[in-house]
Amino acid sequence: MIFVDGHLSSTDSSASPQGRDILVALLEHPALVEASASFKAIPERRFSVREESVVEATPPGKWVYLFQREYATVDPAFVDFVGTDEATTCIGVAIRNPRNGMTSVAHMDSPKIVDMGLSQMLSLLVDHNKDMELDHGNYNTTSESQENMDGYSFPLGAKIVETLWKRPEKFHIRTLCILGHNTRRDPEGNAYPNFNGFMVGTSNGSITPAIFDKTSRCPDELVRRIRVSVSYKDPSWKGKLLETYDTQTDRFKIAPCCWTLQQLHFALSLQHYSDSEILIMCSTSPSAENPDFVANMRRHWDYLIKHPDWRETFPMKQPRIFERTAEGGWRKPQGADTLISRSF
Repeated sequence: MIFVDGHLSSTDSSASPQGRDILVALLEHPALVEASASFKAIPERRFSVREESVVEATPPGKWVYLFQREYATVDPAFVDFVGTDEATTCIGVAIRNPRNGMTSVAHMDSPKIVDMGLSQMLSLLVDHNKDMELDHGNYNTTSESQENMDGYSFPLGAKIVETLWKRPEKFHIRTLCILGHNTRRDPEGNAYPNFNGFMVGTSNGSITPAIFDKTSRCPDELVRRIRVSVSYKDPSWKGKLLETYDTQTDRFKIAPCCWTLQQLHFALSLQHYSDSEILIMCSTSPSAENPDFVANMRRHWDYLIKHPDWRETFPMKQPRIFERTAEGGWRKPQGADTLISRSF
């Protein structure tokens, strides 16, 4: 069930509306229009790390960062912020249990993972209290007009709200900064997101536009990027969000993933293309990507070329474990490896 401003949301269509109708009604709801405007007025916070310390203007504390198709449920006793960015045609979803502050954030990229993904997110959130606070943020390139909503983001958004509508829990939507609410255009008519990331403060559920750099997208940045790309070929992750973070222990546990010779050859062939060609071939929204998109793709391919055998990365087919340091960074447990800073 979906609630807005304390009231059960409804549409003019039927008792069992389709996702498209629900989404259009929510996007036009005055309370959510106002909430999107308020969200966009908040200054964007930048996360970066310099020599394992937090730079000026970055909020202090411990955080969990999520890549595309990942999710994490965090305990406010361990984590101050949880967030994601690099979203253009994806949708970020944040769900919080207001009774205990437990917060789950996901970076969803396809309607195919919504049903199972929301179940994964809620598995550690729902107790006897079934009232949940919910925020959406996505940063897309679809049209602002309701007459043309067939871009990448609209089907995903429609699937999310339809699934929430049908679930027994009560979802109180506070922010729906998606589609036209978060789209701007340049003089040539290209669509860009106002923001392509957010963070949630676990102590009070506040949501803030945010951007992270490669020093704060951690731990194990490159391996997690590769895991996202190769998971599409892994049947064990079909229809699921990727699990990387252990809620109870405040540790990252990156399960083994394997890459093939075909993926190695793909990396070898793409590294010779120009930046503009890589954008066109590898992005669903070439004009809206972050400035470091191509550099990140090249680092991804370089890793595959330097480590063609995935068993070098996952010796004995064991997961890669990272525990938090007292300063808030990440390191491999003693006996496993040397200190790993907040970047990898």
